[in-house]
Amino acid sequence: MRSKLTVFSLSLPLIMVLDIWTKRWALDALSIRSSELFGGLVPLTLAYNKGAAFGIRLGEDSRWFFVPVTLIALGLLGVLLKQAEERDFLRIVSIALVVSGAIGNLYDRVRWGLGVVDFIGPINLGFWNFPIFNVADMSITCGAILLALSFWHEEQAERKAQVDSAQSGSEKPVEEAS
Repeated sequence: MRSKLTVFSLSLPLIMVLDIWTKRWALDALSIRSSELFGGLVPLTLAYNKGAAFGIRLGEDSRWFFVPVTLIALGLLGVLLKQAEERDFLRIVSIALVVSGAIGNLYDRVRWGLGVVDFIGPINLGFWNFPIFNVADMSITCGAILLALSFWHEEQAERKAQVDSAQSGSEKPVEEAS
């Protein structure tokens, strides 16, 4: 339990501080004008997202829907963390990433009605403008992908164990004739 909490408690504040710091920077630096990174490849534009990912909204002020949904998700992630094996660092880090991002965006939803502070993008992919996002969104996305990989690895290990068990159960020792 100790290493699980150590990994979680190191990851969580790191992402949260980075998210809060970059959002504060964006509020100060981008409120007057937009900017860009990497020679214009990544535009920086201050935006307030009152909805979920990709600006999905449920009415004018959907934050009061997303606040309880986030709290429920955080509870479920807490259960997953508790159930995680002590040395399953992939699962522990992935949960920490999702929790950190969720708390970062939850903070914005609770503190004001403007919405979540987003500032990276929109990124022109040639066929579509990828929506504006933030560090918390990146953390949630990376954590969700890693969590899916963790579940996939667990499923593969269980299948292998079932196959090995079935094979060892069907192999009967050959008795020698006397």
